[in-house]
Amino acid sequence: MPAAKSKKAVFSTGVAKGRDLLDSAISTSAIDEDRIQEIGARTLGEVLRTVPGIRVEDTGNGGYANYTIRGLPLAGLGSKFLQFQEDGLPVLEFGDLAQLQPDMLIHADLNLSRIESIRGGSASTFASNSPGGVINFISKTGEDEGGSIQLSTGLVHLDRKRGDFEYGGRLSTNLRFHLGGYYQTGAGTRDAGASAFHGGQVKLNITRDFANGYVRVYAKVLDDREAFFTTGPMRVTGTDANPTFNTIANFDPRVNNTISKNMPNVLSVGVDPKVVRTELAQGWHAKSAALGLEAKFDIASWTFVNRMRYSSNASAVGGSQPVILTSAPVLAAMFGGPGAQFSYATGPNAGRPVTNPATLNGNGLASFSSINNMGAPKADYFVNDFRASRVWNVGGGDLTTTGGVYKAYQKLTAKLFMDTAFQDFAGPDSALLDLTTAGGTKLTQGGIAAFSIWPITVLGNRYFDADYDITAPYGSLNFHTGRLSVGGSVRYDSGRVKGQRYGIEMGGNRTRWMPFDINGDGVISPPERWADGIRADQPAPMDYAYHYLSYSIGVNFRVSQNFAAFARYSKGGRALAETIVFTPTLDPVTGKPASSKDTYNPVRQAEAGVKFRTEALTLNLTGFVANTAEQNFQVNADANGVLTLVPFSRSYRAYGAEFEGSYAHGPFSITAAATYTHAEIKSDNTDATIAGNTPRHQPKLIMQAMPVVDLGAVSFGSSVVYTGSSYAQDVNKLKMPAFTTVNAFVEYRPVDRITLSVNGSNLFNALGVTEVTQASIPADGIVSARVMNGRTVAAAIRFNF
Repeated sequence: MPAAKSKKAVFSTGVAKGRDLLDSAISTSAIDEDRIQEIGARTLGEVLRTVPGIRVEDTGNGGYANYTIRGLPLAGLGSKFLQFQEDGLPVLEFGDLAQLQPDMLIHADLNLSRIESIRGGSASTFASNSPGGVINFISKTGEDEGGSIQLSTGLVHLDRKRGDFEYGGRLSTNLRFHLGGYYQTGAGTRDAGASAFHGGQVKLNITRDFANGYVRVYAKVLDDREAFFTTGPMRVTGTDANPTFNTIANFDPRVNNTISKNMPNVLSVGVDPKVVRTELAQGWHAKSAALGLEAKFDIASWTFVNRMRYSSNASAVGGSQPVILTSAPVLAAMFGGPGAQFSYATGPNAGRPVTNPATLNGNGLASFSSINNMGAPKADYFVNDFRASRVWNVGGGDLTTTGGVYKAYQKLTAKLFMDTAFQDFAGPDSALLDLTTAGGTKLTQGGIAAFSIWPITVLGNRYFDADYDITAPYGSLNFHTGRLSVGGSVRYDSGRVKGQRYGIEMGGNRTRWMPFDINGDGVISPPERWADGIRADQPAPMDYAYHYLSYSIGVNFRVSQNFAAFARYSKGGRALAETIVFTPTLDPVTGKPASSKDTYNPVRQAEAGVKFRTEALTLNLTGFVANTAEQNFQVNADANGVLTLVPFSRSYRAYGAEFEGSYAHGPFSITAAATYTHAEIKSDNTDATIAGNTPRHQPKLIMQAMPVVDLGAVSFGSSVVYTGSSYAQDVNKLKMPAFTTVNAFVEYRPVDRITLSVNGSNLFNALGVTEVTQASIPADGIVSARVMNGRTVAAAIRFNF
């Protein structure tokens, strides 16, 4: 059964040398290709929600989810303390880039052989910027001759057609290859009335085997466009401590989005200033072309491994996010004065007045929204990891020594251009709204209120171009004798950052609001009076260095053949990248911080646990504690309900326990896991009143279970994930309720080499709220929230050959 396949597998991610897990003082998990298919996930985040200790805020974007581990803070975006790797190398140097996140560049398809994860432990020293852990996506490399083709289609609330293929085998006695990929198209899981999914990827690797090692060349081309789901309106009743979240009329965030077929391409103001176009319906669009080399040889009792990859990456993200969400009459009066009136700016009703705004679309709601044109036009990445290991016979035991050097160059050009607009909420028929005063003055242009985020916030358009140069030598010693293993590892990260940044936060006249004829009609309309242009002739520099030491010490004792106990203490770090570019941390004149300690966040962790394994049963139990310092920013609502950006500097402490187990007997198998976390904000330099509070979005309990029955011709099972309640914001008022999602699958093999399958995701249509902008229930009961996808069902046919 799939659950038992990986129990005795040698684990190689985040360690010096692969070894039996009962002889290793680390916490790990692995998911093989069969289990990945059975989970029936629509997104990578859904797959990773089944991994113990990992918390995933996945709202069905296909990427752009948020990830953390063992109570480490998740204040911002992406995977700040958790590194994503593909075949042993990072996908991006930093996992929390707002414009391009690692899960936009990795997709679960038939190329995948296995997903390995390591939590804490030696992840701090065998990878940079990964103190929480490493998730490694390992590709097939042609060891097994054959391949497969799979065609799938959505059946319920899923408009997606997808084709996958893979084939591998030997070209000669010492040459093997693997080729695979996918292509998909459709509207996706939330009906926007237009296609949101286009694209796919192709991966190829060729391996030349030698008597003492191998050389592998691999390539990947990715061009994928998927939907981008932001927060949308929900109604909340009850109290902050015991709220009830409900959908509003004509807008269910499980199946609707703020973007619809009626959302046009809009114009924004870019650098110096130039007009740029935002395709709202595009969602996010990621491109990557990668070429890599891996070599491993045993020479004179030493094992040498070198992994190298260059990838040319780029992204574009377009979306609409409510800044002020309230009733349509209130919003019209707020911006247009008494008697102001909305009319439709886009869609089939364009030009018609909204005759009864209080009942608009049956919900009476409208928003003043930020229309975002963001992305990373250039995010090229080169990385090389070289290591040498040797096992010495010392005192009747094995002493494993490892030394290596990690080198990486991350290029990052990032943009954020913003307009503001009025919009309604009518599911796939949502549209932009024009606003006219009682005196007949039109305040908008095609629904656009301003070609900036003015007058709500001083936040302005941003652009920066930076180069990150990272060098990290590392080494480890591990001594194994009899039942005892003792080891330690160390890593020294140093980085050099140079670049330029443009934005109002830099002071002076670098960004300005000004009249600008966006559409070139020779007339300055009211929205064109407030155009946010960036002056390219007044950059602020980025010029600083950082360095920090990481280390990890562990001991493992194999009590018996089936039972082991371990303990480990680690200190790691995470260099700050984009999150400090537009903050006071970097001086606007020199581009340097007051101290190099302001450019990275340290993480200290301790863990201890026991492991038990037989042919049928595996049980792991680990206790952990982590202390973290963090500088970051987060988006929430101010006292007036207006979306705002809040920078902070604080410290956290988290402790808890993690359980993982699996059992197989005959046709039945089950894997299960549970993570209990008590997390606390220890101090906050910006708001001392939240010290002692629980960090936002942090549940105390997360549980997963996946039972499977395999009867040969038929197999079936489910994946159940429970996420406990958590606070919407750090002030600990409004709670987001606990929720459980249930996925299920059935596979039928009518003849050899053909498999028919049906899988369902969130079968009971749970309303899983993962984000709420407001800290407390507003007077009108309307909040801006992000939720899990609703119920979806898909079918597939797979041919193996």
